[in-house]
Amino acid sequence: MPASKNPAIEDYLKTVYAHTEWQPDPITPSQLAGKLGVAPSSVTEMVKKMAAAGLVAHVPYGPLRLTEAGRERALAVVRRHRLIETWLVREMGYRWHEVHDEAEVLEHAVSDRLLDVIDERLGRPARDPHGDAIPAADGSIADDPYLRLDEAPAGHAGLVLRISDRDPEMLLRLAEDGLVPGVAVSVRDASRERVRLGVPADRGARAAAPAEASVIDVPRAAAAEIWLTA
Repeated sequence: MPASKNPAIEDYLKTVYAHTEWQPDPITPSQLAGKLGVAPSSVTEMVKKMAAAGLVAHVPYGPLRLTEAGRERALAVVRRHRLIETWLVREMGYRWHEVHDEAEVLEHAVSDRLLDVIDERLGRPARDPHGDAIPAADGSIADDPYLRLDEAPAGHAGLVLRISDRDPEMLLRLAEDGLVPGVAVSVRDASRERVRLGVPADRGARAAAPAEASVIDVPRAAAAEIWLTA
């Protein structure tokens, strides 16, 4: 099996890409091992294979960076994963906190033909249920300005752009408070424990709304998993 088609290598490439999608620092082998839940020795061997296949650039003990070919392959995997998540929510009745693990399995099995049918049926969506941009078939991907909620200053107003899917319980709690991608919020103030947000009168609003009915306190740990439009 070619290296770029190997499911394990695809998982590595997707993880390397995702690490730098929302922050600039490249991933180290130890970080990669932690994210994938594998031994450092396993990462060392896999990185050698990926480097030999021209998918990553790496010097011993240094961080990993995707080559152009590696980025192209990573985006193809990311596209499959996010389209499948979107399909599961819109068409199959899954809730947004349930789709990540299912997509992890299905992304390696779906053919390009079926993926394009899913994409067309869904209306070529730009973002998945968590707000992550879905790469287009040509490999292009939206790169909107953003600001992480725990770093946003008081007075900042914007839309919830993206929420990390790493914690399903957090997704449930945020959804109960009406904090989902597309909702307009304004930062009231912040402390070491929480960030206080003003929310629109209509929790389902998807555009900036002048009327605010209530205030929500978001724990700092959760605020670090939420991105707003800049």
